[in-house]
Amino acid sequence: MAPVLTSLSPASGPATTFSSVVITGSGFSNVGPLSVFFGTKATTFTIDSDTQITAISPTGTGTVQVTVKAELDGTSNGLPFTYV
Repeated sequence: MAPVLTSLSPASGPATTFSSVVITGSGFSNVGPLSVFFGTKATTFTIDSDTQITAISPTGTGTVQVTVKAELDGTSNGLPFTYV
């Protein structure tokens, strides 16, 4: 089963500098390698628990969908992140 995202905190961040974003959901552990994307840009992250990931938002513009891809189980639903 693919990871499920329920919230981002914060759901917006600076367009030109990196910021920390906490992703809450489920299915982040024991699913093989994970990737976190802000739109089409992969980013660095730490898996805090099966229900929380802390990611670094890459630079960008507008509103993008944040997704988590589990190598073995597929891609999560997307949640909007807005660059300000």
